[in-house]
Amino acid sequence: MGCVVAIFGPTASGKTAVAVRLAHLIGPAEIVSADSMQIYRGLEAITNQPTMDEREGVPHHLLGCVEPDEPYDVVRYADAAHAAIDGILARGATPIVAGGSGLYLRAALADIDFPPPAGEERRRRLRDEVAASGPEAAHARLTAVDPAAAARIDPADARRIVRALELAEAGASLAPMGDHALWTTATRRPTRLFGLVVDRAELRRRIDARTPALLERGAAQVRDLLAAPNGLSDTAARAHGVDDIRALLASEIDEEECERRLATRTRQYAKRQDTWRRRLPALEPVPADGDADEVARAIAARLADEPRYD
Repeated sequence: MGCVVAIFGPTASGKTAVAVRLAHLIGPAEIVSADSMQIYRGLEAITNQPTMDEREGVPHHLLGCVEPDEPYDVVRYADAAHAAIDGILARGATPIVAGGSGLYLRAALADIDFPPPAGEERRRRLRDEVAASGPEAAHARLTAVDPAAAARIDPADARRIVRALELAEAGASLAPMGDHALWTTATRRPTRLFGLVVDRAELRRRIDARTPALLERGAAQVRDLLAAPNGLSDTAARAHGVDDIRALLASEIDEEECERRLATRTRQYAKRQDTWRRRLPALEPVPADGDADEVARAIAARLADEPRYD
């Protein structure tokens, strides 16, 4: 086929299963994950990484390949994703990029000039300073040194404020990563991008239905990683469910509250993902309330009937 097929969808939309079924329909094909948390080894359960059985013999890339105590960012991911996609194409197969992390998806598909990474020492110092002063005071400080970046960041978003201050100290800015970088149709390779659309009530039902199993399978993994000498990196610790399981292990909440919190976080994340879906350029919406086979067949039919790659 000589192109990239991308599938974006909110958590619990069935994109993993759809990608696998699509790979069988249009094969040979290989799947490249565009999920910022499924990249970590040891967090397979809580991040809902597909099992070997669920992969159905289809080669997968960038799943469980980074140690949980290792810092990781979208710049490193972009390099790895580009190499994976180019390798798949060189083998005469179709890369199917599938995931729900909008930034990672765009990083896989396009060449984006990301701001430079900051050193761990600087990041740790700024994180401590923001924690001490509070995010609103830190946001005011950011406004003074980089008003364009500050205008893009919620005053309560401590993590992004730290990142913006890092860049400001390095003589760069978060602002150039704006619309011209993320919301264009430019891609490295000819690409078709499909967005899974699930009714909000159905998506909520799916999230609530799968949350108990995620916690049951993931709690032991998270407990062991938190107790490990190196623990979790700052990025891995942001995986949904980690903070809730941490609170459960500390007896701050019970299992019922832990499950409620995780389901709520996941529904909120799904809303943010839907915002990304509406903004991703050249995205073709696909109704996804049906089963994975039905959705994959609909995508395969579009690829066969309209072989256009912008």
